[in-house]
Amino acid sequence: MIKKVSIIIPFLNEADNIPILINTLSEYFSRENNFKAELIFVNDGSTDKSNDLLLKLKHENYTCILVSLSKNFGSHAALRAGIKIATGDYITFLYADLQDPINLISELYDAVYNSKKDIVWATRNSTKNSFLESTFSRTYSALMKKYVSESYPENGFDIVIFSKKIGGILNSNIESNSSIFLQILTSGFNQGIIFYDKQTRKIGKSKWTLGKKIKLFIDSFVAFSYAPIRLVSILGIVLFLVGIFWSLYLVIRKLVFNDLEIGWPALMAILSIGFGITNISLGIIAEYLWRTLDSTRKRPVYIIDEIIEIKKNE
Repeated sequence: MIKKVSIIIPFLNEADNIPILINTLSEYFSRENNFKAELIFVNDGSTDKSNDLLLKLKHENYTCILVSLSKNFGSHAALRAGIKIATGDYITFLYADLQDPINLISELYDAVYNSKKDIVWATRNSTKNSFLESTFSRTYSALMKKYVSESYPENGFDIVIFSKKIGGILNSNIESNSSIFLQILTSGFNQGIIFYDKQTRKIGKSKWTLGKKIKLFIDSFVAFSYAPIRLVSILGIVLFLVGIFWSLYLVIRKLVFNDLEIGWPALMAILSIGFGITNISLGIIAEYLWRTLDSTRKRPVYIIDEIIEIKKNE
């Protein structure tokens, strides 16, 4: 029996890329017959003509669903919305800029189907990003590997394929302000990995801004690691010990040499450092408390405005 693969494609203002994407998909699935393809396009609050283009263009060799969210909730929320709609035996992701080669879908399917694993990751061999982006990516990966999961790939990942069993678990455990990739990675199920070369973006500007990267960094730590809280405790202990030894030094120096003079610069430096570390620590604790409050409110991670089943052109 031929399996069905649900391919979720989130997009935000990708009108320039949509025609190329649809032509590429139609041409590719005219040759791919190992599985049935279900395309789920998730409009994450686009304000351009992306939706209109998707509805007007011809979709061949695959079934197609357009899911429009009520506003921009972020790429991870859009992926969760797509998983909720997916009906395939396996679920994977693709992005409208086609930086991840489309043949990766078939490679992932072959890997997960032949290995009988629940999850298979596609990790990058290398990246062609700028020095700043590469540094951020390597730092993020190293921290995730050390504090979240030892199985986190050194070069990171953007694409994964998993069984509908995993999709059901994700649907029943929708986490706000979290990383869907880390949720899958830390689920404990049997996992595999393949490697690929990421391509450069040909058209348009990436929506993966610095602000979104910083949010993901914070979400990943707060949602999947106790490291920040432990860091606060360690800083408190270190500062306490430093204060004790410094006080003993001052007392001994005063009694033995009697050559110390009280100075405002030193006092201001100590106060500035102390209050700075205190505020950072309180900010980390407040982040956890805010997320706990946000979780108790049970506000939806995404809101689906409209679902349109696009007819396939034979």
